[in-house]
Amino acid sequence: MGPKTFSKLAGAKRKAVANAKHGSDVRAKKAKTSTGKQRVTFDNDDVKSDSDSGDDAYSVDGGAEVETKSAKFEPKGKKPNGDATTGTQTSREAHAKQKQLAAERKAAKPLADEVQRTKKLWEKLRRKSHVPKEERQQLVDELYSIITGKVKDFVLKHDAVRAVQTAIKYSTPAQRKQIAKELQGTYAQLAESRYAKFLIGKLLVQNDDDIRDIIVPEFYGKVRKLINHPEASWILDDIYRGVATKDQKARLLREWYGPEFALFMVDRNVEATADLNKILAEEPSKRATALKYCFDMVNGLIQKKLTGFTMLHDAMLQYFLNLKPGSDELKEFTETIKEDEGGDLLKNMAFTKSGARLVCLLLAHGNAKDRKQIIKTFKDTFQLMSGDPNGHMIILAAYDLIDDTVLTSKTIFPELIGKGDGNEAGNLVFLANDLNARTTILYLFEGRSKSLFPTSHANDLAILDEIHEIRKTTSKKEPEIRRKELVAAISSQLLAVVAASPNDLVSTSFGCQFAAEVLLSTVGDKSAALAAIASTAGGDPSASTEEKIYPPPPPHISLTPHGGKMFKTLIAGGRFDKATGELKRVDPPLNFADILYPIIEEHVVQWATGPSSFTVLALLEAPDFASKDKLTKALKENKKVLKKAATEETAAQKDKTEVDAAEKEGGAKKRKSKSKDKDDQPKPKGNRGTKLVLEKLGA
Repeated sequence: MGPKTFSKLAGAKRKAVANAKHGSDVRAKKAKTSTGKQRVTFDNDDVKSDSDSGDDAYSVDGGAEVETKSAKFEPKGKKPNGDATTGTQTSREAHAKQKQLAAERKAAKPLADEVQRTKKLWEKLRRKSHVPKEERQQLVDELYSIITGKVKDFVLKHDAVRAVQTAIKYSTPAQRKQIAKELQGTYAQLAESRYAKFLIGKLLVQNDDDIRDIIVPEFYGKVRKLINHPEASWILDDIYRGVATKDQKARLLREWYGPEFALFMVDRNVEATADLNKILAEEPSKRATALKYCFDMVNGLIQKKLTGFTMLHDAMLQYFLNLKPGSDELKEFTETIKEDEGGDLLKNMAFTKSGARLVCLLLAHGNAKDRKQIIKTFKDTFQLMSGDPNGHMIILAAYDLIDDTVLTSKTIFPELIGKGDGNEAGNLVFLANDLNARTTILYLFEGRSKSLFPTSHANDLAILDEIHEIRKTTSKKEPEIRRKELVAAISSQLLAVVAASPNDLVSTSFGCQFAAEVLLSTVGDKSAALAAIASTAGGDPSASTEEKIYPPPPPHISLTPHGGKMFKTLIAGGRFDKATGELKRVDPPLNFADILYPIIEEHVVQWATGPSSFTVLALLEAPDFASKDKLTKALKENKKVLKKAATEETAAQKDKTEVDAAEKEGGAKKRKSKSKDKDDQPKPKGNRGTKLVLEKLGA
């Protein structure tokens, strides 16, 4: 073939270079066309000229090359077919040869046959529902026979590590420990692997203490390196957050204070502490270096946008707690947090224990401008925060610390309750029934009541104590004035939603408690909301449908203990004060008895003899009930029914009697009681509320 023009034909340049290697006098010349386009031609005295070569380019005006279309050109994107006369390959043949070469290269690698076999076993084992139990056990045994003693070689191969993970999934505790011991010394390296890091999680997810104590110590002294690694950082933080013991967490966190705390670890037999204040009390000379080292690590992760680590938030809190109020260090640290673009740092902090506490402290120590900037960062996140075990505390802190109640109400309340998008009812049901979310509304009404902050929420009260002490010097508005302004701002929204969706709200115990608290504590016109709640009592309590409906309809509200308790509280119109031993009625009074009675009047005897008998008793005791004489007359006309209910076993008592009898016949152990004599005493029968109603009637 003659010399090729430098064109789009693949391989032309490579052939010219090849000719030069064989001694041909090949010279490259640049030529310009009239349009200024540069081309390169290759001249060779020993070969035919362009005109005789039959090639698809020719010379014009002294040798300038001009491209022309030719039948020899293939369409763009396609390769020319092979030519049997020249010995070239077709694309199919070339592809087959490439596959063959790739297979040969794989076969030449170490453990090639074993890896190939484990992949086939994995393909079968991963389809759990398609493999019988006996066959699966055989496959697992075969898999273990292959990988035993070679686990380190398998886990660093992206296609083979899946087979090891599957082996762990179906392994016995002894087999898992065997693999964990075999991998000992490599866990930090595995954490940096894109695929092998999941193997660490597979080993730790079984909550085996021995395996945990093998793996976690291998990260000691390597925290600074691993927390900055794109793969290892997440597995390290997962181990720190969910697996490590208190002592192990402390040893890992200490490394944020300087290399000396990593190199000279405390005695393994002594429980370590990560409390920076205690550490610096023992070594005050290290204060400056420890704080600088910690800030540099924290700032480095913030700049890299790696702000979701629990370990990071714990370190930030320790750093903050050891800064002096009003110091330059504190101002610099606060600005570093505030300047995070997009607010991802603050939003991530809201969902960890240390992070949420730190945000509350920043709000407490900050000025009005700082508080405004911080609280606005959480826009579109408040509803998610309200249901979080940690995030809801930031909302409570905002209530207690931000003097600008207009800002607080406009920023937080629309997200919690709704923005007029039709989701208000669902939002309110969530706020009423979630243990954390309910505090973000009821805290404004109940304060630090035990019913709102049970033992499980003791940490909430500790943070409130902490920020209340700080706000004495940083907030100007009186706490009670701030609370009343917030209540006034949220009242109309709450009352409107209660009036619109009462049935959804009173379907649960927490919902009934929430509705009662809202109606007692809000300000403004409550008539529509009171009427809506009273309407839920309508209907015949004993009515039942013969049709089987799925899901079954909820029971009548009078048959639920929480419904009767809500009605009793609203009829009383206030809360019982233990200090004075008296009922404190709200002002203006609710007069709920007059709203409820016309709705239940037709079935009031059934109410008086059912689970909500105390509701009828509350009507008789209400001082402002206008229809008391009418109710008394109706009850006296049905004394026989009332006396029967007061003396016979209720449905609940019958069920309990049957259960006790079944336990006795079955030889079950008796339930523990303070006194053995109590088990022998006759248990009271009849409806207690009905008995009190009869006493009230003088019967």
